[in-house]
Amino acid sequence: MGTHVIKMPDIGEGIAEVELSVWHVKVGDLVVEDQVLADVMTDKAMVDIPSPVHGKVISLGGEPGEVMAVGSILISIEVEGAGNTKDAPVAAEAVKTAPAPVVEAKPAPAPAPAPAPVSKPAPAVAAQAPVAREADERPLASPAVRKHALDAGIALRLVQGSGPAGRILHEDLDAYLLQGPTPTKTAANPYAELNDEEQIPVIGMRRKIAQRMQDATRRAAHFSYVEEIDVTALDELRVHLNEKHGATRGKLTLLPFIVRAMVVALRDFPQINARYDDDAQVITRLGAVHVGVATQSDVGLMVPVVRHAEARSLWGNAEEIARLATAARNGKASRDELSGSTITLTSLGALGGIVSTPVLNLPEVAIVGVNRIVERPMVIKGQIVVRKMMNLSSSFDHRVVDGMDAAQFIQAIRGLLEQPASLFLE
Repeated sequence: MGTHVIKMPDIGEGIAEVELSVWHVKVGDLVVEDQVLADVMTDKAMVDIPSPVHGKVISLGGEPGEVMAVGSILISIEVEGAGNTKDAPVAAEAVKTAPAPVVEAKPAPAPAPAPAPVSKPAPAVAAQAPVAREADERPLASPAVRKHALDAGIALRLVQGSGPAGRILHEDLDAYLLQGPTPTKTAANPYAELNDEEQIPVIGMRRKIAQRMQDATRRAAHFSYVEEIDVTALDELRVHLNEKHGATRGKLTLLPFIVRAMVVALRDFPQINARYDDDAQVITRLGAVHVGVATQSDVGLMVPVVRHAEARSLWGNAEEIARLATAARNGKASRDELSGSTITLTSLGALGGIVSTPVLNLPEVAIVGVNRIVERPMVIKGQIVVRKMMNLSSSFDHRVVDGMDAAQFIQAIRGLLEQPASLFLE
């Protein structure tokens, strides 16, 4: 047997250190080639570290949340053969060259009677504390665990996770099935005093989000601008296109229309499709419109990028938005798909509220926030009519974008969305 040492790989882009986010294995586990051992966090994305060998885990090189240098030992695995370290061959050579000790021959003892077979008790299952999660909360779990829960008819939000950062494992599902649902104290007495506390380490994606948000609010001179938009005609067009082409081209949400409006409006406001390097004091205006679409995932907010939105059709942008959102939610988005945006679009859909103040995605200088659509009475040509209204709540970096330019840019988007035929006029 030998030892195969896996070191923290060079992930590229000049990265010298990464944060160890989650272990998917523990000491004593048997692993196979290509099995994911750990997730590490770079400045831009979560990266899986797979095993190149079959073997048994004998040591882990760090704890979740620890920042590790590229080239440091990540994990050691016991393998068949010599492994990739010199320790095992040296030890084998020492055994081979050492003189054999002289042992006095003794008669072999009589064989002992075979012990009677003893049945092993079933492993004890630790009782799970009641889990209080919101109905729409998605706890951390791998796709395989989610399928296991679906097949077993288990609601994951009711299961206590024992993995890193509360991740639910297969063993947790088995324990839940064996003990059955546990009635909570508050179910019997909703007014009972609760004194429990939970400490959640800020690591991985959550730490990166916190750092980026803090850096953005500290460095940029944020200001927000809110405008009300009548999207009645736009939504009628969306419904019509879905009825006519949805089966063959895919369903349209409002997001690809808003992306199209941003692309058209940015032609007259190139100072908004820009990045600001405040260390070098350089503004870079870009012709390409790479739209970051803020997406919520199990590990936090991610911003996959629709590249060259200006060169895509309405359905092309819709398809790319859907593909990237799925990849981000499943943790499969690559580093390239999570970097390089020139302007960001953020939306909470039906939960979008009336007004928000989105935080810039540095080094960009603008972010467009979409609030929810509501039906309200409006006065049009002296008549009270019911219209579908939506606010755009957008933020800008006042160091680069003047207030007048920001207002005119949002007004341009408003005009395009209220007269949707103008989105496609060249």
